[in-house]
Amino acid sequence: MPHYKDTKNKLHWLDDARHEHFLPAGSAQITKEEAEALKPKLPEPTYAELRAAEYPPFTDYLDGIVKGDQAQVQAYIDACLAVKAKYSKT
Repeated sequence: MPHYKDTKNKLHWLDDARHEHFLPAGSAQITKEEAEALKPKLPEPTYAELRAAEYPPFTDYLDGIVKGDQAQVQAYIDACLAVKAKYSKT
């Protein structure tokens, strides 16, 4: 798959070089390595994002309450406490 960069260093790619006429004016073909360097880098997740992602879904807790299943409610609480211990705020 050919990779291209335009005059503003934005990355473009095509399935086939026969479609180069769709590229912005002034675009130049680049190597795969150059294309990798131009790809935007995703930021590292923050501490808060990592912590939030590990909590169990709150629907597990609500489901346990509705069913009157104390073991399910306790399992949810235990899972939350484990996340709090792993990602303590102090």
